[in-house]
Amino acid sequence: MTQHFSLADCDAIGFDLDHTLCRYNLSESSRLIYNSFAQYLVTEKGYDKELLTVPPETWDFCCKGLALDLEEGNFIKLAADGTVLRASHGTRMMTSEELMGIFGKKKWKHFTDSLMASRTAKYYFFDNYFDLPGALLCARIVDFLSRKSNLETFDFWKDILASIHHNYKLTAFKENSGMYFPEVKSDPGKYLLICPESVKKWLYQLKSAGKVLFIMTNSHSDYCRLLCEYVIGNEFTDVFDIVISNALKPGFFSHQPNKRPFRTLENDVEQDDLPSLDKPGWYSQGNSDHLYELLKKMTGKEQPKVVYFGDSMHSDIFPACHYSNWETVLILEELSEDEGMAPERNESEPLEKKGKYEGQQKKPLNSSSKEWGSFFVDGNLGLENTEGSVFTWFCKRIHNYSSIVIPSLEDIADLPLDYKFTRFSLTSKTIGYYPKPPLALLSNGELLTTK
Repeated sequence: MTQHFSLADCDAIGFDLDHTLCRYNLSESSRLIYNSFAQYLVTEKGYDKELLTVPPETWDFCCKGLALDLEEGNFIKLAADGTVLRASHGTRMMTSEELMGIFGKKKWKHFTDSLMASRTAKYYFFDNYFDLPGALLCARIVDFLSRKSNLETFDFWKDILASIHHNYKLTAFKENSGMYFPEVKSDPGKYLLICPESVKKWLYQLKSAGKVLFIMTNSHSDYCRLLCEYVIGNEFTDVFDIVISNALKPGFFSHQPNKRPFRTLENDVEQDDLPSLDKPGWYSQGNSDHLYELLKKMTGKEQPKVVYFGDSMHSDIFPACHYSNWETVLILEELSEDEGMAPERNESEPLEKKGKYEGQQKKPLNSSSKEWGSFFVDGNLGLENTEGSVFTWFCKRIHNYSSIVIPSLEDIADLPLDYKFTRFSLTSKTIGYYPKPPLALLSNGELLTTK
């Protein structure tokens, strides 16, 4: 593989929608996601009403890359070799002595080389901004259940899944059910950030350069349309040749040889299965093999080069790279924290209309957690005489499966299309990040190891 990566060399360019093409006002969207789940659990499942009140400081718990042991209620931060760097029971952080006593120097019991490829009934990884409010909610549930019954094992995950289904089921947008969709529909400007003009211009430049542009999102078609029309404008269908909604990633890439068929849409309702894709358009579900066959036809090339932009390692970057051998660009807003560039805008109600805690500042979701430390590196808190820091498991996966990492599309929109990005390499810990590496990697210098 060449050292450099350029969009000019790509024939087809795909984009995830949420937190990639469409960016959110994270302070508002995270609160809405949390409340939509918590409200359901309290009213429908009988959980403690205290869940509905979130002190601002508790948001510091949110950190990408944590694993939740669903039975034990422990949150785990892993090193690249699978050993435990930090852990908490619910929101209570474990001491170094507890870490050594519970986990020692051994790999986490659920750790395998295929960890990124699977999600099971035993654990869950939180890797995107839709996930993180759920991590806080789960941790607080563990706190309440532990205080109430001194439980050693937990069985609340089925209720979390029920709350997700209630708010995000296929018909929720049309029925105006749940809390999430009605809120976004009634006030999209509170939650969504308008696509910068530089990004819109860049998309048209890609189109004019003969690139096939497509959107592939797990969002359903009705919500996808709302997002695209508000964030990009009604002309978004002129820019993108193909739109794939309800893609059911990562299965879109990995369910082989049982390929899930594409389906046509009529009034946002899925219709007939398609044996193959014959032309551009708006489709639902599907699989990467049939999409690639269409891209061959559209580009006139036997092996068109595809790049996919996304924000989730689990759903976007890992499967697109591992199963389809696409180039991948990870959108990681945590990079912008070093620059103070995070687009946190809050133009909601006046303070007198807010609840007990709502007027107070909470940690932005894309900033480092004081409790969990850097998303990229950490020290071995449970080991004595540890020198330097090591890559986190999630950071190492980024290096393995991303071509490059950027804070946002806006950060590359003004570059020439033939700009040569330096891709990740086994010989360097810092290249692959654009416009520059995170400070946590630079400040650790040569002490940083992969373990």
